[in-house]
Amino acid sequence: MNITRNNIDALNAVVTVEVAKNDYAEKVNKILADYRKNASISGFRKGTVPMSLIQKQYGKAVLLEEVNKLLQDNLNKYLVQEKLDILGNPLPKVTEDFNWDVEDYKFEFELGLAPEFNVDLAGKNDLVQYKIVADDKMLNDQIARIQKQYGKLIAKDTVEENDDVSGFFTNEEKGINNRTTVSLNVFADKKTAKSFIGKKVGDAVVLKTKGLFDDDHKLMDILAISHDDVHGLDVEVTFTIDEVVGHEPANLDQELFDKLFGPKIITSVAELKAKIKEDAEQQFKQQADQKFLNDVTESLIATTKFDLPSSFLKKWIQSAGENPLSVEEAETEYTKSENGLRYQLIEGKIMAENNMQITFEDLKAYTSEVIKKQMAQFGQTNPTDEEVQGIVARVMSNQEEVKRLSEQVMNEKMLNLFKDNVKAKTKEVSYDEFIKAMYGELKH
Repeated sequence: MNITRNNIDALNAVVTVEVAKNDYAEKVNKILADYRKNASISGFRKGTVPMSLIQKQYGKAVLLEEVNKLLQDNLNKYLVQEKLDILGNPLPKVTEDFNWDVEDYKFEFELGLAPEFNVDLAGKNDLVQYKIVADDKMLNDQIARIQKQYGKLIAKDTVEENDDVSGFFTNEEKGINNRTTVSLNVFADKKTAKSFIGKKVGDAVVLKTKGLFDDDHKLMDILAISHDDVHGLDVEVTFTIDEVVGHEPANLDQELFDKLFGPKIITSVAELKAKIKEDAEQQFKQQADQKFLNDVTESLIATTKFDLPSSFLKKWIQSAGENPLSVEEAETEYTKSENGLRYQLIEGKIMAENNMQITFEDLKAYTSEVIKKQMAQFGQTNPTDEEVQGIVARVMSNQEEVKRLSEQVMNEKMLNLFKDNVKAKTKEVSYDEFIKAMYGELKH
């Protein structure tokens, strides 16, 4: 068997595989001989069927199967031996008049080659690494929510500030008729909340849906309408009040502190604020880290320039799935997946250049920390090492979980590498400012 390669350009090549009769004949003859031994054909005793009849009935199918096996095995070995970094899989070039009746065959395969490029982590960019702080307003708001949650409910006739109101949102034309409970601070506009003040059970308030809440999904849930119907909805709805509930806030005392964190863990309002601040900023750190990882990823895709064998990849996408795609469908799919492919190549380059690998111990240690955090959420703050490792063993016996956790470990390694090597300004912000930055509303 002879395999040669013709490089069309830096990103495309054609591999030619020549298969001679002596490459497959022995194996084909052996399989046909086995068929003859076991063949049961009317008019012949078992094992006495003429080979010519076996050849006529099974020869072409066995030949095709064995030649295909030879092709796959030897092509894969060739790619490994030549250390070719290919994208997708080799695509056989279709020959309309291919003749299987000859003894020697020639097959051609198109290859899409991975591009050569450099990744400059220290290059100039406009990235920001956010540090989110829990400011006094957030801490006070959180304490107020805790006091409300653990306080007493008071049935009332008249709506006052900070009350909850229950009732029906209705609009006959749009088929809206849904009972719900809302807090007055849920509305996007304070004027809307004020329109409820002084209203009594049985009164109705007319509201416009446009801009009623800061998120259309909230409007969708409260009105109980579909995702398609909520976008651009601009109608009047009537809210008829059937219940008003006030709240007597819980006292900030030791009884409340113990309910929240266990006996004597927190003993003062100052300690409560410090604990809320610590927990909140730990969660904020995860969000800030994820944004930084996303921002660096987008920046690397935008600034790391290289060409792809796009024509080959579109052709490969057409035949890669269970159902063949049209040219137009493959074009659309390529457009959607191009940036993902670019980042896979960039990430692979970074991992190779920095010798980034995930060891079993890395995975085991990470899984242990995840489990300890989950156990702490359910009140198990001091589990034994035996308990933790028992759960780790069960988790790591699940291949899907191992794959998911491995991706998280690699993301963490990549994040730490980016923090050490990517130039970025550090900016301290409140959580509200961070949310604005997430949606492009905060200037660097």
